[in-house]
Amino acid sequence: MTNPLLTDWQTAFRLPPFATITDADFAPAFDAAMQDGRAAYAAIADNPDAPTFANTIDAMERADDLLDRVAGVFFNLSGSDSNPAREALQRDLSPKLSAYSSEIVNNRKLFDRIETLWTNRDQLDLNAEQARVLMLYRRMFVRAGAALDGADAVRLTDVKSRLASLGTQFTQNLLADERDWMMVLDDLAGLPDFVIATAKAAAQERGHDGHLVTLNRSLIVPFLQFSTRRDLREKAYQAWTARGANGGETDNRAIAAEILALRRERANLLGYVNFARYKLETEMAGTPDAVRDLLMQVWAPARAKAMADAARLEAMLHADGYDGPLEPWDWRFYAEKLRRAEHDLDEAALKPYLSLENMIAAAFDCANRLFGLEFRALDVPLYHPDARAWEVTRNGQHMAVFIGDYFARGSKRSGAWCSTMRSQRKLGGDVRPIVVNICNFAKGDPALLSYDDARTLFHEFGHALHQILSDVTYGLISGTSVARDFVELPSQLYEHWLEVPEVLARHARHVDTGAAMPQDMLHRLLAAQNFDQGFATVEYVASALVDLEFHDGPPPADPMQKQAQVLEGLGMPRAIRMRHATPHFAHVFSGDGYSSGYYSYMWSEVMDADAFEAFREAGSAFDAQTAQNLERFILSAGGRDEAEALYTAFRGRMPGVDAMLKGRGLAA
Repeated sequence: MTNPLLTDWQTAFRLPPFATITDADFAPAFDAAMQDGRAAYAAIADNPDAPTFANTIDAMERADDLLDRVAGVFFNLSGSDSNPAREALQRDLSPKLSAYSSEIVNNRKLFDRIETLWTNRDQLDLNAEQARVLMLYRRMFVRAGAALDGADAVRLTDVKSRLASLGTQFTQNLLADERDWMMVLDDLAGLPDFVIATAKAAAQERGHDGHLVTLNRSLIVPFLQFSTRRDLREKAYQAWTARGANGGETDNRAIAAEILALRRERANLLGYVNFARYKLETEMAGTPDAVRDLLMQVWAPARAKAMADAARLEAMLHADGYDGPLEPWDWRFYAEKLRRAEHDLDEAALKPYLSLENMIAAAFDCANRLFGLEFRALDVPLYHPDARAWEVTRNGQHMAVFIGDYFARGSKRSGAWCSTMRSQRKLGGDVRPIVVNICNFAKGDPALLSYDDARTLFHEFGHALHQILSDVTYGLISGTSVARDFVELPSQLYEHWLEVPEVLARHARHVDTGAAMPQDMLHRLLAAQNFDQGFATVEYVASALVDLEFHDGPPPADPMQKQAQVLEGLGMPRAIRMRHATPHFAHVFSGDGYSSGYYSYMWSEVMDADAFEAFREAGSAFDAQTAQNLERFILSAGGRDEAEALYTAFRGRMPGVDAMLKGRGLAA
């Protein structure tokens, strides 16, 4: 039978034919796609004609079309709906795809053609986008080792292959730990109805009666906030923070150490003193010192705020009759009590106004008011019953298909992310994207979100807008293909619209009655925006600094010891842990995306705080001209220019850290 992954998809919007794809189709499809790609690159490299932009760069842009199509389906499924067959295939594919990539960048004839174009670039009559794409291709090849010869080239290929395998193993170990742990909950003391319902749904999903606590963030965090059973909070918290460090075959500590050593070797082979110097060379920050300077500007006020808060929470602990210090499993519980006391804000009363359906509608409505986008629900086959799809249009013109997959399940890795099954480009025809948002919200009937969950939804939809509104010719620079410390700007900026009172007034409506959120609750919610920011900032910055120190120096033989040394040097508050400890720091160890780059959320936050000020200065969160400029210079531009140039074109200057500190309530 014909492999559906390799056919011309005659489906609505050329979506993958999920109904006919089986797991058995993926391996032969990848083999065929890599064979197709090898033939395409060989034809480019062996072309007897002199290199031109068209017969080299344009041709390379299309060489992996089939592989991109197959991989776009598989890797979305392997993250959002894994199973043993997909996990086994991913382990098998990681070194194969790494070897395939190395074959391409190590093809000296191919690199020579790129180098010839680069040398003669001033005579090629390239437009600005073509010049940018040529530079990026050359830089990509050089940084991947194309200029290396002999043993160094062979060793670099081996290192990259091993890193790919280790990243896959790290991810699958973490998924296994998250999937396998559960705690039967016989005592529901203190838990509001929405947590009880979520715990019951978790039990049903896993085939149990009663109630369960799992390691899904949307369940364990409210459990830690509300459960009056301190012993159960401790048990759940210790399991949550021990992910990837439980011994046995899913333990990630030795994997992390090997990854760090191999990254250092990779950087050395390419002529860099360490991996941080290599990685940050192409980012906005540029150097580890610039990253460290930003993070330390934030650390001092954040730690001071957290220490003051810790003293207040510890006093509440003692008032409840517990001796000893405040522990990490106490923080969220007493912070929730303090939030209720200071802001009269009860999450159990708040959540009915933040249903998933209403928050999706809010995200879509803001996109309509800002950018004229419209969303129409689609009835099409998808890869899982929880996934939903919408056609995105503007002025009747098709812009994208957007897929939302919002609920936690055992087959889905933790966290939230945005990806594409197809990216936008105009080379060879107007290709419109298929964009996917993945979240891990607790399933309910109806599904109710915390305010943090709603922010996550807006955050990931900001990434989606970066893909949907992309308007470039070349896929290499499409959508989110920008510097890592710039990629979070659109997502974090979009979070600000959730704070706009008129958005909440319109969409924060009670799930049962349809009544708008009471004005006093709305005011209290917005007034509490910066509550517990000392905690949130400390746990994040500590993670970012540990990531940086892992890579800006000799690789530690024992990453856990190095982690402890960094935290001790910072004076980490006793009752706060890193947001992502090393054994479950997937941002850093599942791949190279955020390695030496976890700081990028804060680097982007400096810009997003300043960017939203542009709307305030214009007098409206929906100012048409400012929205038009945002789309023109950032959201539609992809990577067609350096990130600093794009931001400066939008705002007229680069921002300082003050607006971000003010936004977090940490300004002096």
